[in-house]
Amino acid sequence: MLKRWILSIVLNAVALIAVAELFRSFHIEGFGTAVLASFILSILNVIVKPILIMLTLPITVLSLGLFLFVINAITLMIAQALLGGSFVIQGFGTALIAAIVISVINLLLNRLIVDTLRNE
Repeated sequence: MLKRWILSIVLNAVALIAVAELFRSFHIEGFGTAVLASFILSILNVIVKPILIMLTLPITVLSLGLFLFVINAITLMIAQALLGGSFVIQGFGTALIAAIVISVINLLLNRLIVDTLRNE
């Protein structure tokens, strides 16, 4: 279980680096900062995200779950605020698009790597 969590953090860090390469308004200093940001995001996803989901449940249901991307963008902005200058997102719109792209990249990486490791 710990190995799977660490793998998830590393894969999320790779997704953060990929998004930083795609968008100029999304900056992360290096892989170490990406791992730290991924660690903070995992903690926020355990503590803050369930609270935000419960508070916004009617909106989430009405939007057929698309509002979850807004919640992911909020957690990205919180992580950015905690890390300071080494992780910068210029605007909520960038955070929203980055949350969508990170979700897609994480989905692809998990399909490629985690499922491959499971089958061995």
